[in-house]
Amino acid sequence: MSHRPRLALVPGEPAGIGPELAVRAAQQDWGADLIAFADRATLLRAADALGLPLQLVSPNQAALGEPVRAGSLGLVEIPPRVEARFGHPEPKNARTTVAALETAAAACLRGDCDGIVTGPVHKAAINAGGIPYTGTTELLAAQAGCEVVMMLANDTLRVALATTHLPLRAVPDAITADGLERTLRILRGALQRDFGIDQPRIAVLGLNPHAGEDGHLGREELDIMIPLLERLRGEGWALIGPLPADTAFLPRKLPDYDAVLAMYHDQGLPVLKYSGFEQAVNITLGMPYPRVAVDHGTALELAGQGVADPSSLFAAIRLCARLAARRRERTA
Repeated sequence: MSHRPRLALVPGEPAGIGPELAVRAAQQDWGADLIAFADRATLLRAADALGLPLQLVSPNQAALGEPVRAGSLGLVEIPPRVEARFGHPEPKNARTTVAALETAAAACLRGDCDGIVTGPVHKAAINAGGIPYTGTTELLAAQAGCEVVMMLANDTLRVALATTHLPLRAVPDAITADGLERTLRILRGALQRDFGIDQPRIAVLGLNPHAGEDGHLGREELDIMIPLLERLRGEGWALIGPLPADTAFLPRKLPDYDAVLAMYHDQGLPVLKYSGFEQAVNITLGMPYPRVAVDHGTALELAGQGVADPSSLFAAIRLCARLAARRRERTA
């Protein structure tokens, strides 16, 4: 039996750059068997556009435990309703785009795959196709029936989010002691289990400028955050903060943290993306299997031209393979 992880690879929006990035990924051995959940014809068109070889094989052929040949990719075929054209998302394909994600995730839940790597989807096209869609993270969490935390990471830092895709007006009401504690417990557990950090050092950002400045700029830090952090420190947790967000990311401070918890999307992610956007990946913590996604969009204007940067997908595959291997070792 193969000891190589089996990773489900979902290219995402068939009209975007996801298919050609998947073709590029098939050109090398990742120490894991890649199984694409996608449309055969779309992948072959992407390979033609890139001038790269691509042999699509059955999932069983892609999991024999031997290093794969360049250009070989396992395939679970999920054809679109209408032919995908690069650069032109088609709402009629919304259901098959979502079905690819759900089918790949179901394979992970059954144990047929050890993790999932997801490419970018086009939310507007999915919603225009009649499917209310807020994001892939929410879709996979609902399918698995678990609470999750979004964390983005690159070679410089890891940033988790207490709230994700909310209007800024809604963020303060979403910051509660119970919610923050759930988020911190998921984050700490994932750092221990998946990243092998026995005592994670987590920096927690304040919500308000200057972390509230002793209540002069808001009371969320005094009333919600400080009591919670003090209680968890009493349980032996290594927590720093609440910290002013404008100085928490100074280079001399970053070595003191294993992860940063930001209170909202644009508080932490601009810093992470500035520090290394091309290598950034999106990790869903708290899932029963590793899920890592690219940290970029569908780039419709680049689709089919062979110029899209595969760095984020490559980083996502490398990390997902490591996380899957660690989980397999732990349960062996």
